[in-house]
Amino acid sequence: MRKFYKSLVLLVAMAFIAPAHAANDFAEEKIVIQISDPDPFKQTQVLNVANNLIKHYGKNKVSIEIVAFGPGLRLLFEDNVNSGRIDSLTTDDVTFSACKNTITAMTKKLGHAPALHSNATPVTAGVVRIIDLVNQDYKLIKP
Repeated sequence: MRKFYKSLVLLVAMAFIAPAHAANDFAEEKIVIQISDPDPFKQTQVLNVANNLIKHYGKNKVSIEIVAFGPGLRLLFEDNVNSGRIDSLTTDDVTFSACKNTITAMTKKLGHAPALHSNATPVTAGVVRIIDLVNQDYKLIKP
């Protein structure tokens, strides 16, 4: 009987915790934006697209994840000129994913791990992350 109550308490607790992590599951639109280009203009364009989507749909109405891999990982470098914009978009619930495969390759090339923006979340592989999101009904945008 004691196990039953422990299980019940756990289920109730999960019911209250899960929605906090899944807030964007109810978004009207789910968008993944790919950045794999080192061009600063394209990196700025990716951030502009995210900002425009938020303006159009409204906060909490669109779920946006920007996935950076290959040369596009430079967008998520700590010293990128767009660092302040990344901070601003993160407060609007935009998430940023950084490809670990690219981080590893850049670490070998640079001789040290690149310093990433504090809001960048490493993912195993950028392309795999995009595929996973598309399989969850996200629409892929590649400016």
